[in-house]
Amino acid sequence: MKKFLLIALAAVAGLFVYRQIQADRAEQDLWTEATDSVPGGSGANV
Repeated sequence: MKKFLLIALAAVAGLFVYRQIQADRAEQDLWTEATDSVPGGSGANV
């Protein structure tokens, strides 16, 4: 019974880590899309 609980706890922890990685990737993709969409040769002076 203890082994089953340990395996279940490890699975839940693994799922949490996986979901956190996916959320971080989605946020990074959003930042990349937001910051890289400006054309380099637009001629705008900043």
